[in-house]
Amino acid sequence: MPVPFTPQSTLPPSAYLTGDLIIEVDHPEIQALAREFRTHSPTEIDCARTTFNWVRDEIPHSYDARNPRVTLRASEVLEHRTGLCYAKSHLLAALLRANEIPTALCYQRLTHGPTHVLHGLIAVHLNNAWHRQDPRGNRPDITAEFSLTTEQLAFPTNPTQGEIDYPQLHLTPAPTVVTTLQSATDILAIYDTGLPTQLTE
Repeated sequence: MPVPFTPQSTLPPSAYLTGDLIIEVDHPEIQALAREFRTHSPTEIDCARTTFNWVRDEIPHSYDARNPRVTLRASEVLEHRTGLCYAKSHLLAALLRANEIPTALCYQRLTHGPTHVLHGLIAVHLNNAWHRQDPRGNRPDITAEFSLTTEQLAFPTNPTQGEIDYPQLHLTPAPTVVTTLQSATDILAIYDTGLPTQLTE
């Protein structure tokens, strides 16, 4: 049986509305797209679902698309329409925070060939609770859906294989993710052997 996810944070939900150099809440194009989603959404939950579905479906995962371009900042992901799970999560967090929906970054440690890899996703604070969502992108063997009840993530973890659902709610991207992507020149070249294998502070 999977261990229930219990988010951990010392910060109030309102803290997860701020931006930085990567989660570019105030970027004009991020603001414009966020307004578009909000305008066509009757409720806050509808807005979160619409935003999630757009990032999941309209921004191809770099590996699935065989796109070597490196993206890190939210505006880069939006401009180039590609990104790994981390980058897609950065864009989704920026768009949701721009619409005053508290959004944290989350991580999992997953089996990846003979080793492990760090996987990025987000959590939204709606209905007075945190709910994880995974915008990685679906394919025949992966189905992730927006849900405020039962989690429907891309990858359930298996602790017996050393996989971990890290409980921390991150305000900013994990340093190991930032360092890895900033130093990369080809995402496909590092996908199997060069990505972070665990969460380090």
